[in-house]
Amino acid sequence: MRHLFLRCLLAATVSSLWLFEPVFTPVAASAAESAADVDQRIDADGVSGTLVIVGGGGIPDQVKTFFASRIPDAGSVVVIGAASEDPVKAATDSSDWLTEFGVEHVVVTHTGSDPAADLDALADAIQEAAGVWICGGRQSRLAAAYKNTRVETALQQLLKRGGIIGGTSAGAAIMSAIMIASGSTEPQLASGLDLLPGAIIDQHFTQRSRLPRSRVAISAHPDRFGLGIDENTAVIVSGRRMQIVGKGAATFLLAACSFREAEEMRLEAGQTADLTQWRRAALSRAGGINPGLPQFGVPQVKQGSLVIVGGGGMPQSIVDRFVALAGGSDAHIVVLPTAVPRNVARRQQVPGFLANCGAASVTMLPQMLPDEIAAEDFQQAMKRATAVWFGGGRQWNFVDAYDGTNAVQLFKDVLHRGGVIGGSSAGATIQGEFLVRGHPLGNTVMMAEGYERGFAFLPGTAIDQHFAQRGRKPDLVPVIRRHPQLLGIGIDEATALVVRGTTAEVVGNHAVHFLTSQRVSAQSDRQADSSDADDFEDMYQSFSSGATLDLGQFIGSGN
Repeated sequence: MRHLFLRCLLAATVSSLWLFEPVFTPVAASAAESAADVDQRIDADGVSGTLVIVGGGGIPDQVKTFFASRIPDAGSVVVIGAASEDPVKAATDSSDWLTEFGVEHVVVTHTGSDPAADLDALADAIQEAAGVWICGGRQSRLAAAYKNTRVETALQQLLKRGGIIGGTSAGAAIMSAIMIASGSTEPQLASGLDLLPGAIIDQHFTQRSRLPRSRVAISAHPDRFGLGIDENTAVIVSGRRMQIVGKGAATFLLAACSFREAEEMRLEAGQTADLTQWRRAALSRAGGINPGLPQFGVPQVKQGSLVIVGGGGMPQSIVDRFVALAGGSDAHIVVLPTAVPRNVARRQQVPGFLANCGAASVTMLPQMLPDEIAAEDFQQAMKRATAVWFGGGRQWNFVDAYDGTNAVQLFKDVLHRGGVIGGSSAGATIQGEFLVRGHPLGNTVMMAEGYERGFAFLPGTAIDQHFAQRGRKPDLVPVIRRHPQLLGIGIDEATALVVRGTTAEVVGNHAVHFLTSQRVSAQSDRQADSSDADDFEDMYQSFSSGATLDLGQFIGSGN
């Protein structure tokens, strides 16, 4: 049965707040805030609840069905109509479709003659609700009414406790912290309600030709990405997953920076994006550090050693070398199983090849959250470690776990003490300075903005793995072509590159392959159009197991 509550309904007038032009505080560009400071505050998990962001026009039935399905039987939905010139009609229309699609408890809110009391009543209703729907109209009205009030706090708390917030048109634009309030080519920016982190949302995007104003907005705030949503279209955000739903598309934008042109990507209905990747991409541009330019010098390990394994198996020769470099029977080895999802990492056991290796201790550290990494057990284990082992999985998980913490410095401290860092597959790639295959949505993307910086244990390199066995020789070529100062390294399965100083040794069953920009520039047109690994054979310098080489030979060869 439908239960409709009318809170503070003013019989014949719109709120007294609307008797004058809404006032809001313009937002200045945040260039003074460093990308590193912002990066530390990123929650890689995205939003705790769910956002349904509709670009205006009609609301697709599948969006209505989705929203209603997220409301439990006893849960209520608060409808906010305050953006509209006729808030009563706007809220009532939305309550009607909510009821039609199965929501039994709808709270319709309007702002009456006592704004403070009305705001308290609205905030109380939101605190008890499972969801909120924000109607369209003028987003400046929503900002004037609710910014820096209990209502804003209640909305943010609803999302944190796993609730759902939806909105259309103005109800979409208000969801970003920096809001496009008005304007066409020169937008007026204001403060929104900060529900979708890291974005600047625009609506009616294609239909009203709003690309120019969104470009201006993100140019003023390059640490944010633009999200333009077409009419009859929604972006559904759950955690870090952004799903495009409806009849149109969503356009993602990044500002130009000193090393990249402005980016524009249009995703159609059915496609997905990763919120954290877009946030990190914007911060990378705002930070001004070109990931393709080595920041830590030439490929060498000044102190300690690296054991970089191409995945696919751990021959005893590699195990023995790693344990010996760790200190043998005196070794204190830390294992990081964190290239896999958090719940999986916590269940990981000591890898079989280390279970009976004779070391003094082997410690699993599955911690991936900042407060866990800052805790005494993680810090003390790392300070005692003579060796670190990075497990396999997806390398972007390492970035999400440790970036913005002191963990990477703790890892490097192991090297400074003369210890060893090793890793296989994802644990190999993370050791380079440029991170390949870092996209959270798939491992075929070689250069994923926001996930292009590895931990630089081996500076000036981009490291790929499973190399010959998965036919990956063509894949490193565009990376080195775009970033010619890097040295590309491809490591075969069951094979390791052991590095100390500039001396590198190939250990294991197969080979390690090196690619410089000098060799890339010499490739033929046939190679440029080919995906056959055999066509790229002559571009690489390959060294089989047992070979010892000086990485200094590659310095000055284009990397």
